[in-house]
Amino acid sequence: MCPLKISAISFLNTAPLMWDFNHGVTPEQHCDHDLPPELRADFTVEYTVPSRCAEDLRHGRADIGIIPAITYATIPGLVILPDAAIAAKGAVRSILLVARKPIQQVNTIAADTSSRSSVALAQILCQTLWGRVRQFRDLPPDLDSMLAACDAALLIGDPALRIAREKYFVYDLAEEWRKFTGKPFVFAFWAVRLPALNEVRRSLDVAAVFRNSRDHGIQPENIGQIARQWSPRVGLSEREITSYLTRNVHFFLDAENLEGLELFFRYAVECGVIDQVPSLRFLGMAAPQFVG
Repeated sequence: MCPLKISAISFLNTAPLMWDFNHGVTPEQHCDHDLPPELRADFTVEYTVPSRCAEDLRHGRADIGIIPAITYATIPGLVILPDAAIAAKGAVRSILLVARKPIQQVNTIAADTSSRSSVALAQILCQTLWGRVRQFRDLPPDLDSMLAACDAALLIGDPALRIAREKYFVYDLAEEWRKFTGKPFVFAFWAVRLPALNEVRRSLDVAAVFRNSRDHGIQPENIGQIARQWSPRVGLSEREITSYLTRNVHFFLDAENLEGLELFFRYAVECGVIDQVPSLRFLGMAAPQFVG
């Protein structure tokens, strides 16, 4: 039997999901031998960015990845691990459109392409909420360089959390989506390549492993440990990190989040981002019924 290769994200917002795999250490401190004994025989972990997670799954370099939601529509043979996700019921704080002028005057947007769902969401909001298509340019996530080249910048993850909001026009994309649709937004979730499951021991409950890791990671004492360890790295106070992980990020694929996910796929088709709405398939369970 071969261990399942996990492609994980080196962002603060995934630290609770990865609790059982790294016990709160940052990616720079992590290596395979740090995995606890009960996981070491079944998994290996490599940290990267969201878009690379999807490509690792697409090309078979990984068996499990936390992928941008939009990429699920473009990679065949995947199933979703039920319940665990990176989502937002309102403002998320870490997915921001930052501009020196109001959005109505923005024509060009520099995009940090490390999260394709965020880019897709920005494209959808431009067309449906803000009235017209904008030109997107791929640029590294350096705000000054992005705003020198374009009218606005799309920042995701830890760099977005450090933005001095009082200096710019700032649009929180999850908050804008919620105001527009009344639904939460699902940015990413765990997906598994089906063929890889043929190589694991029969008694391994993959979905339970990731669900339990999430449940342990969101316990208050463990959120506190994550905040202490990540504070120097992301340049935020422990209090700010705790607030972000407990108030802004939602780590479940509940019924409301799944409704938001389905609506996102429908808008993505209407706006020409993807060709068709994918059928959601979940490991070990039938796809849930959607309302609305």
